Amino acid sequence: MEAATAFPSRQSASFQESAGSVSREPTRMLTATATFILSEDGRKASLLAGGNGRALQEQTIQVPATRLHLVHVDTNGTARLKLRPRYQLNAAGAVTKTDEPPTYDAPPDLDELLREAARNHELGSAFLAARRASRTQYRDTEREHRARIAQAFLSDPTQRAMAYPSPTETHCYLLTDQGRVLFEARSREVPVRLVPAEAFRRFMADRRERRERNRPTRAAEKKQHEEKLRFAADWIAAHGTPEHQARQAAGLLSLPEAIELMTDRAFTAVEDRPRYSPIGAAQLQTHLRQCSKYTDIVLADGDVRISTGDATSATAAQWALLNTFKEALPSARVVLRQHAVAWKRRTDAPILTSVAVLVTSEFGPFVLRRKYAAP
Repeated sequence: MEAATAFPSRQSASFQESAGSVSREPTRMLTATATFILSEDGRKASLLAGGNGRALQEQTIQVPATRLHLVHVDTNGTARLKLRPRYQLNAAGAVTKTDEPPTYDAPPDLDELLREAARNHELGSAFLAARRASRTQYRDTEREHRARIAQAFLSDPTQRAMAYPSPTETHCYLLTDQGRVLFEARSREVPVRLVPAEAFRRFMADRRERRERNRPTRAAEKKQHEEKLRFAADWIAAHGTPEHQARQAAGLLSLPEAIELMTDRAFTAVEDRPRYSPIGAAQLQTHLRQCSKYTDIVLADGDVRISTGDATSATAAQWALLNTFKEALPSARVVLRQHAVAWKRRTDAPILTSVAVLVTSEFGPFVLRRKYAAP
């Protein structure tokens, strides 16, 4: 009797064939660039070994597919070993980040580069984790801070949001010790999103209250203005020229022009005196160009600061002129005014001053005023 011949099953044969193909498949490699720096000793060693001796070195290496986490591939398809940025531990045990590749005293081999990349990868992961934790802690702290501010604002009816920019129903700004803080109604936190509506309600309530409080003042001002219009119309009808009276009847004579006509009539006794011409940037520029260090100076209106006040002293000629005005206009108030124009940027630059005689007089509901030139 013949012995039976055993044949392998199809499944076991296929498994053995597949296992043999896997074991025979070569390990896949990725070509990457390793960038590092050589110290002076390293540059010397590079020259002795036939290298270029440069400080910044780029070396092409083969990285196994099992270590692809140590390689970064940019959008252009360039693979680089993760040596830059470089992560290190400081004296306090915290991970720091520098935008420099590692430095070697001798050209490193493949194993040393891979070890450095693995160490840099681990420290980089720790650095990113610490930064994420720090950001999370900052957001939590900021959220709690904003919640405390919102709760304090909602609990205290005397607090107000910043008037500029004006609060709305969707957002507002609260002024705190750390500056202004924005609150929006779309926020998810309950105490925070309630602030804009409450701030807007208080803002509108204050506006209505202020309008009611100022209503008597506005009514008095309106009444005074109407009185001035009636007085000016009566004065023009009595003392104006036919042309002025015709324009007044047509409603085309402005109040400032009528005041100017009344001022001319009230100050007729000194009408021969020259008027005062205000000084400004152009006059100060001419004044400064007389100095050798400011011969090329150019000034605009925004470059100067003009201050005005009562004169603290007077020359003999100014005092005599002041008395002349007082004698000519005994019922008017006559004072000596001093005007100073200074360069904002240079406090050591000369200041241009001028003096004028200010004459004021009450005339019905008006206070007429005019400035005259003084020596």
